[in-house]
Amino acid sequence: MLDAITHFFQRALAEPERRDNHALTLELATAALLCEVMRADYHSSDAERAALKQMLTRRYRLSEREVEELMALAEAEVDEAVDHYQFVSLVKEHYSYAQRCELVALMWQLAWADGSIDPLEEHRIRRLADLLYVSHGDFIRTKLQVKERQDAHE
Repeated sequence: MLDAITHFFQRALAEPERRDNHALTLELATAALLCEVMRADYHSSDAERAALKQMLTRRYRLSEREVEELMALAEAEVDEAVDHYQFVSLVKEHYSYAQRCELVALMWQLAWADGSIDPLEEHRIRRLADLLYVSHGDFIRTKLQVKERQDAHE
């Protein structure tokens, strides 16, 4: 399944002219990792699924078809994966440190989608942040920023 996701990302990354915004964007590399966070607590709530779909559709201007395909591939990969090293390596290869920090912030936003952060979600975000070489300081900073925005909306 990792091969299918890698192929999907490489196809999209190799053909940016097919994208509406014609830019190499973060969304294609984030979907699988966001699904990993969404399912970290062994329960994908409707709120989390809706948040992920909205995040991918609005923030990154993905079509309905692209979002559905990406979410299906990502969820299947999460089911089968033992180690995400190869996938995380693909993300690190294509994105800057600032984009990897943005990805960690997106993980926190998704974890908060159901109103609380499960300890398993926090552990998964910490693990993925480490694999993405995001510093512990930036891991905490993104967590606090997302928490402040969450509190402001309540």
